[in-house]
Amino acid sequence: MIETRGLVASRGDTRVLDGLDLTIEDGEFVLLVGPNGAGKTTLVRQFNGLEDPDSGTVLVDGRPVHEDLVAARTAVGMVFQDPRDQFVAATVRADVAFGPENLGLAHDEIDRRVEGALETVGMAGRGDERIDRLSGGEQARVAIAGALAMAPDHLVLDEPLASLDLPARRAVCDHLERLHDDGTGVVLVTHDLRDVSDLADRIVVLSDGRVALDGEPDAVRDRLEAFDVRPC
Repeated sequence: MIETRGLVASRGDTRVLDGLDLTIEDGEFVLLVGPNGAGKTTLVRQFNGLEDPDSGTVLVDGRPVHEDLVAARTAVGMVFQDPRDQFVAATVRADVAFGPENLGLAHDEIDRRVEGALETVGMAGRGDERIDRLSGGEQARVAIAGALAMAPDHLVLDEPLASLDLPARRAVCDHLERLHDDGTGVVLVTHDLRDVSDLADRIVVLSDGRVALDGEPDAVRDRLEAFDVRPC
């Protein structure tokens, strides 16, 4: 479970998160939506300690994130909007293996996780390929595989579909649906619900640094345009 209590974060003189309270249960597929500047990216970067709040607390499985960053980053895998921002190696296999290697896992376990993650995202057998020669959709899948290799309870993706063409969008969505079906929690940051609204258990709308709407998709879908969110 991911929980925020009274979360406050600022950029200069602007308060981006304003006392935000939110709980995300294990196994939930949550769409985190809202207009630009609502605080979506700032919020999810708190989930595993990539950023620190000015005040308030973030807990993962009941433990404050700042007390054990390794545990938080193992439980909460992050995929950035531009996957190139998180690649650390030249080839697919080396990049996906980076996280498990830093956990100090045995080589057999690392190999198992890497091969399993690549198979999950449809990249099996392509471990030796150079990442810079892949398409945008393929790079997005490698980034997801890198997060999956950490065996997270929650996979958090920040606008992963924004730069993808329609076939790539659908491929990534299919993979996310399968992950959710297998029990992985998914938090997807977006301002465009095409292709994803039917996957979600819940939609959370941020506005002015607070939760403005929170409910099942059918309950909130008709109110999304007021928050500059494309409903379908």
